[in-house]
Amino acid sequence: MDALPKSRLLRFVERAMVLARRAVTRYSSRYSRKRFTLRQHVVLLCLKVKKTTTYRDLVDELIEMPRIRDALDLDSIPAPSTLCKAFDRLEMAVWRVLLNISLADVPLNGVTGIDASGFERAHASTHYTKRANLTIQQLKTTLLVDTAANAVPDIHVTTTRKHDTQIAPQVVKRNTASIAVLTGDKGYDDQMLGGSPGITIFDHSSSIVSSPHSTRRGMHAWTPISTIGGT
Repeated sequence: MDALPKSRLLRFVERAMVLARRAVTRYSSRYSRKRFTLRQHVVLLCLKVKKTTTYRDLVDELIEMPRIRDALDLDSIPAPSTLCKAFDRLEMAVWRVLLNISLADVPLNGVTGIDASGFERAHASTHYTKRANLTIQQLKTTLLVDTAANAVPDIHVTTTRKHDTQIAPQVVKRNTASIAVLTGDKGYDDQMLGGSPGITIFDHSSSIVSSPHSTRRGMHAWTPISTIGGT
């Protein structure tokens, strides 16, 4: 019988494992029980997001995925609670490193856009959250997107009510080397962004410059606010 071709899911897992080996250490602590590696946890969490499934369903499906388990070098299958606790322990910096490494082979042109959106998090009933004394907060997610391939060089997530002008400088500072042009709406019109050398800043108040990847109303046209060290 001929060998089966690799599925897209298997290729995704293999690629994620390569990136995880470059981004994180083998174990999270010298006192780890060493039953599962941190890299296996990271890839399994990526797989959960890829499949938009639950921890319990992912673990159940892994039983019938021998090639996926081989790619992860899994001798046993972690419990759903193990993956949940692993996710809680991982810092945002780990995911940001993975994101940056994954962009190594993606063509970028330095023309970027920044925008934010709020997300409601699914949670149990109000009665339960009150009894359990749980606080469920909205997430505000800010994306920096490069227009060459709609790649996402950086992401900022917060549960606070920070204004766009407080978040954008942090994102820009982390990505100064990869930003030539920064586009955004009036919410990002702030003098703090003017301190980034070599970055041209635009807003969408006229039609001097056009962004081919913008489809939302009011995000098609851009005019320069300021040019810092650029042309």
